[in-house]
Amino acid sequence: MPKLGKKLQEAIKQYDPSVLYEPSEALAMVKKIASAKFDETVEVAFRLGVDPRHADQQLRGAVVLPHGTGKTKTVLVFAKGDKAKEAEAAGADFVGAEDMVEKIQGGWMGFDVAIATPDMMGLVGKLGRVLGPRGLMPNPKTGTVTFEVGPAVSDAKGGKITYRTDKVGIIHAPIGKASFEVEKLVENFKTLADTLVRIKPATAKGQYMKAITVSSTMGPGVKINPSKI
Repeated sequence: MPKLGKKLQEAIKQYDPSVLYEPSEALAMVKKIASAKFDETVEVAFRLGVDPRHADQQLRGAVVLPHGTGKTKTVLVFAKGDKAKEAEAAGADFVGAEDMVEKIQGGWMGFDVAIATPDMMGLVGKLGRVLGPRGLMPNPKTGTVTFEVGPAVSDAKGGKITYRTDKVGIIHAPIGKASFEVEKLVENFKTLADTLVRIKPATAKGQYMKAITVSSTMGPGVKINPSKI
């Protein structure tokens, strides 16, 4: 076991790591013990009763948090013609087609979200090995392959997050900043939790919400009672 730093040890003394808290209590605790000199991101981890080895239990999608994440995302849109103009009008930071593909192939990665119109995917597909491992490849399941580029850009700028189960059935996602009011963190948390409950695979057996932990970037994890979801 690695030795815990002094700040982390002090943070853990402020709550009981064995207790399963209500969402509002846990998030208030996360805010209280966030002590970094920067505005820490508040993250949640859901351990779900799914088996990602089965395709129908691999959860992936996107949700717009009502209060955003506290981070302004840089958006790239692959589009041409009127759709390119629509993307620019909606506030996309970069818009293009072949020129953007060449730029990325040259090593440029100055964006957080990539959106593409369906007719561009033949071109964007060339970037699969570059964007895929970084989670940046446009995908219909996350709403980033669409002809509705205006709303897609607005959502990305306004607090849309993507989620995906990892190899052991855990979903990690940001739900705001430590500077957020507790109420806003709770509403963001519930929006994501409700979404995950709604998309529960029919083939998932046993307890679905097995464990939930919230934490700040530099802070320890605080457990939330799954039965409260």
